[in-house]
Amino acid sequence: MAFEFHLPDIGEGVVEGEIVKWKVAVGDVVKLDQPIVEIMTDKATVEIPSPRAGRIAAINYGEGQICPVGQVLLVIDDGSAAAAGHAAGHAAGHGQGAKQPEHSPAPQLQLAGNLPESLPATPQRIEVVDASASRGRVLATPATRRIARQLGVELAQVTPSGKHGRVTTADVKLYVDAGSTRAMPTMPVSATTAKLFAPLAIAAGGDEERIPLRGVRKRISDAMTRSTQTAAHFTYVEEIDMTELVAVRERAKSRAADRGVKLNYLPFIVKAVVSGLKKWPMLNASLDEATQEIVRKKYYHIGIAAQGPHGLVVSVVRDADKRSIFDLSREIDRLGEGVRASTATRDELAGSTFTISSLGKLGGVLATPIINFPEVAIVGVHKIEEKPAVRAGQIVIRSLMNLSISVDHRLADGYDGAMFLQDVKTLLEDPTTMFMEMV
Repeated sequence: MAFEFHLPDIGEGVVEGEIVKWKVAVGDVVKLDQPIVEIMTDKATVEIPSPRAGRIAAINYGEGQICPVGQVLLVIDDGSAAAAGHAAGHAAGHGQGAKQPEHSPAPQLQLAGNLPESLPATPQRIEVVDASASRGRVLATPATRRIARQLGVELAQVTPSGKHGRVTTADVKLYVDAGSTRAMPTMPVSATTAKLFAPLAIAAGGDEERIPLRGVRKRISDAMTRSTQTAAHFTYVEEIDMTELVAVRERAKSRAADRGVKLNYLPFIVKAVVSGLKKWPMLNASLDEATQEIVRKKYYHIGIAAQGPHGLVVSVVRDADKRSIFDLSREIDRLGEGVRASTATRDELAGSTFTISSLGKLGGVLATPIINFPEVAIVGVHKIEEKPAVRAGQIVIRSLMNLSISVDHRLADGYDGAMFLQDVKTLLEDPTTMFMEMV
């Protein structure tokens, strides 16, 4: 019989997923638990295994398309011919416009079957939910939601015209043109504003290459746009004398190597940051916009922003306050390897309370990092360089580094950001005080 595989609920609050890459094509024979597709959600990219062994009969969504949770993603023929002959019509209705490999034949199997209760256990367990369940949220792409916010439109009031009841950008514009817009009190909308935020079309101007904005790059684009449009950013910078810490690291490198640890400066910075957050808890917080409550977090999950093969990714070191320097180093290396190999799980890429952004030796002189929304602040780490400095009236060579912190001014003041960075500076410049602070 033909088995319909519905896109499972792959994370709390996730209502849809973007198809990043198909690992199979129509007509391919797959094994149980064989990876079949990479799905990008607002949380992370996950690799979904096949829930059945059989032949791929239909793929209903192409790469770059959005599949709502609960919709039929693909159909697998488990070998029975009882349901043959009916798939083509159903697939045409469900997967119109889906990208199919050129060598694959059109599906000829009926898209019928029962929804499984769950997939086989994998390192990242996925629960399958009823496709008919009401999800209580308007379906719309992040770009459409952004335009709706800018224009003061409540998506729930807009009549959808997209597939599966999705509200499109055109629907929002039609709603505005009809004069039915209910502007948000803090954002009155004029015709000029509506025109200003209309999607910009770039006309051809010569030899060009067009690359679809999707996958990780699209998620980064949406996240950065939301952060800059929501959080009121300000940045504070401080120069750090890392000379003493450079010496400590040099002395500790051989002991770390004996334990299989490649020791760099980031674990020390994480420790200093956690200590500063305990003194300035407003920086380890978030704003619950629905309830208008400031949520101060008494746990310290530190995000580490690192460059992956598809863009900047934030992996999360959980309970950083309870880890030793060596343990932090191992965990940062493990998470970094997962990012580079694109094998990091959703849990490893979500839930940070504060983020550190570092490019190591490529860190430059100064940057103003964008806050990892909905966090309150982010620290930018820059490269360490030997420079002349004045100490006790003498010009000496010291290892200097800049730290910058971007803070959401809605929740924290300049004083909070400055004093936090001063505390971090004190610990990094005198590592003995850092060790005294450790739990």
